[in-house]
Amino acid sequence: MGFTGMKSLTEESPPGDDFLARVAVEWENEALRAEERGTRVVITRFGIVLGEKGGALGQMISIFRKYLGGPLGSGKQWFSWIHMGDLVGAFVFLMAHREISGPVNLTSPTPIRNEELAKVLGKVMHRPSFLPAPGFVLKLLLGEFGSVLLEGQRVIPRKLLDSGYAFIYPEIEGALQSLITD
Repeated sequence: MGFTGMKSLTEESPPGDDFLARVAVEWENEALRAEERGTRVVITRFGIVLGEKGGALGQMISIFRKYLGGPLGSGKQWFSWIHMGDLVGAFVFLMAHREISGPVNLTSPTPIRNEELAKVLGKVMHRPSFLPAPGFVLKLLLGEFGSVLLEGQRVIPRKLLDSGYAFIYPEIEGALQSLITD
């Protein structure tokens, strides 16, 4: 979908025009060609997956454990996430609901701003959350992915919600509490 500022994005939103958005459009168009042969195609668009081990959350936890946690860059960017339990649940739901096809956003229904994520993570871990990571450092260290973290997207899983999927972890605090043992 690309970076689109502050507006909410659903499966029906037009794509952005940055490099990653163009790659995604090409990949999705190629996948959709299978429909010509009568195959149901579900294109899963993932938010940041929060799980017990590794990944983005693992890196954030290690920084917060050292009392160095805080927002990334300005902290105003949107963070669209999904708990691993809901990711698995959504896949099971999609397999059972064959009427669903095309793009499906696999994100929580409640994206949050990065500064709120830092605040809630600090609360759950009983650590401060006020030291921002400078944007230029993230871009220097992470390249293109640094831009993803600093610009963010406000993604809504409209198809899952409209089809009746009931999220186990719709809110970030409950999701983090289920994953972090400190």
